[in-house]
Amino acid sequence: MAKTKLSRFSTGTQPAAVRLGRALASPLGVVITLPLLVVAVGVGILLVGRDATRTASHSMARHQLVEQARSVQADVAFALDQADPLMKLVRALADRDKPIDEVLVRLNDLMAGRPGVAFLSISFPDGTFRGAQLMPDRHIEVQESHVSPAEGKWYVVENGALRLVKHVPHNYDPRERDFYKLAVARRARAWTEPYTFYKSHETGITCTEPVLDSKGLVAVLTVDFHVGALSSFVARPALDEARSIVFSKDIILAYPAAEKRALPTNDVLLTVKDLKDPALDALFAVHRESSELRFLELDSHDGEYLASVAPIGGKRAGVPVPLDWYVATVVPARTLLGPTRRLERSSIVASAGALAIAVGLALVLAWNLVRMRKQVQASREEARSAEARARELGSYRLVAKLGSGGMGEVWRAEHRLLARSAAIKLIRPEVLATEQISEARERFRREAQTLASMKSRHTIDLFDYGVTADGIFYYVMELLDGLDLESLVVRYGAQPAARVIRMLIQASASLGEAHEAGLFHRDIKPPNLFICRAADEVDIIKLLDFGIVQTVHETTSAPAAPSPAPIPESETPKLTQLGAMVGTPGFMAPEQILGMPLDARADLYSLGCVAWWLLAGREVFERTGNETKVLQRHLYDDPPELASVVKGWVPRELEMIVQSLLAKEAEGRPNNARSLAAQLKAIKIPDEYAWTEARAVAWWRGYSPPAPIESLPSNEVQIIMPGRSVDQRPVAATDEKAIAQTLAGPTARG
Repeated sequence: MAKTKLSRFSTGTQPAAVRLGRALASPLGVVITLPLLVVAVGVGILLVGRDATRTASHSMARHQLVEQARSVQADVAFALDQADPLMKLVRALADRDKPIDEVLVRLNDLMAGRPGVAFLSISFPDGTFRGAQLMPDRHIEVQESHVSPAEGKWYVVENGALRLVKHVPHNYDPRERDFYKLAVARRARAWTEPYTFYKSHETGITCTEPVLDSKGLVAVLTVDFHVGALSSFVARPALDEARSIVFSKDIILAYPAAEKRALPTNDVLLTVKDLKDPALDALFAVHRESSELRFLELDSHDGEYLASVAPIGGKRAGVPVPLDWYVATVVPARTLLGPTRRLERSSIVASAGALAIAVGLALVLAWNLVRMRKQVQASREEARSAEARARELGSYRLVAKLGSGGMGEVWRAEHRLLARSAAIKLIRPEVLATEQISEARERFRREAQTLASMKSRHTIDLFDYGVTADGIFYYVMELLDGLDLESLVVRYGAQPAARVIRMLIQASASLGEAHEAGLFHRDIKPPNLFICRAADEVDIIKLLDFGIVQTVHETTSAPAAPSPAPIPESETPKLTQLGAMVGTPGFMAPEQILGMPLDARADLYSLGCVAWWLLAGREVFERTGNETKVLQRHLYDDPPELASVVKGWVPRELEMIVQSLLAKEAEGRPNNARSLAAQLKAIKIPDEYAWTEARAVAWWRGYSPPAPIESLPSNEVQIIMPGRSVDQRPVAATDEKAIAQTLAGPTARG
């Protein structure tokens, strides 16, 4: 009863959603919904495009204004920094007894060509004043004045001599001026606050410095900058209708766009109100002191403006400027954004037309979708059913794809009844050419039969194999927990000699069984040897990938031992890797490279290359991108001394064994894998270098497996099981239904 009531309650909350879903799925719903979606998408694209255009335009405007502000900022800083070298030169003239002609001519020369500088002066404690001044018409006059008698003389320099232009009574006393008092009080170089200059009434700032000796004050030096001089020096903006301004608080220090009538004629500081500029009024209304360059959008009664404001501050002429100075550039928004706004209006008209066409096409498409709706729904149901069967049918349930190689895939699976994990390897026929299918079938069958015949615990176990009705080759293997020897060295570096000895002994056990059965692996390499753990055992070596195995009947060389149960020759034609050399460059015996008949000692040469890789962390002959050269070196070059490339402890016996494994002639190598294992076991390892069970367990306790396949990009996989090195390749679609149907029964088709 409780279940019945719950069911009725649940269905009672759904009618509104169900009705909405049915309405949208109905022919009329599709015809209405699809055009509305097109309209929504079109409007969204239009809005996104408009925002992108505006963002780009604002970014360009910001960049132009910022560059202009930085240009003016650099100009003003350059002008102010002239005070330091000028002070040093004027100091040499601060001598009351120097001839007037010499001093004034020199001041005139120092003043010439100094952009932004308005005045150079020397004031003496008795009130004598000497200086050079930049006049409004850009010519320079020099002067000398005295307090007693109160007189002043003005000169111009012509051909290196003074010419008197004016001689009048003069009541100017420099000792009463702020710059003089500041120098005397500070007794060091300093900048004054902005003030109005004597007689010209122009706003400016002065760098002042006292000249002192052991008796006291000798003179006061000044370098003056006023608004007229700085304004004529600061570059005018390259943008139409733009103007730049240098200011401190609301006091104007430079304004290139100002007209002469804008400057005050009384002894009052020039402020922004004197300029009567609406844009600047709007700027000063929102300006706040900041140490960073800022970009502002301004609203004024005569329109919109864009502005950039950059600080000048810091040290100028070696001493800090007393006030925060700023440079700003203001430009009407229409100058920079006008073209963009016109483009927006044109885009809206064009987009509306395109949207109307798209809605018409959407209506046509909607009618076609209505007609195909039933077929699509039926196809989806069939796909869902197939997926469910692929996941649930058969003896094995596919759990996750572990990797994908050039032609095959590896899946992790679970046996439905035994709850045992396994790895399923398969090859798809569609990746093979027609003439390759029979060869691939035979190669796949051989690998499965070879694995099934192996009993060594160091050879990977095979549970099942077969071919699906769709021609997909597959076999089921044990699922290993660990990593191949290539990945081991790549991730953890060269391995201790004692551990390598244990690995080689285990690999020899697997090879010994194969060789005694008359089977030669022919592709021994680090990716085909897997180190793993099982239950409480660690450091177990498994030999993988018998895909290009060769039997004793395929070669004229005698096997290492007679085969107790050879596979009939008629059933095992000689195979090669499809479209590739038999073996792997860098791990091939010389006789294998030359295509000569092989025996078990070819596998031992490859195992010697693996031992070198584990001990040295590199191949015997390092690859340089040219595999032909690597093969030639295996044919003709002696390997380097192992001790010269191994950093840790290596017993001499192991060096000799590896050297014998890498002999160019097969007769120089150990007779068989069993003999090799015996030699390795006979090596005595000091206790301090031994690879004990405790060390092995500690190593595995810190081991972390590779990232699971789900964490990788959807179009890439990481091959981690089994028989392939770590690699990334595109993943092909998998016919799970066909695999599941094949695995449904206990008997596989061969």
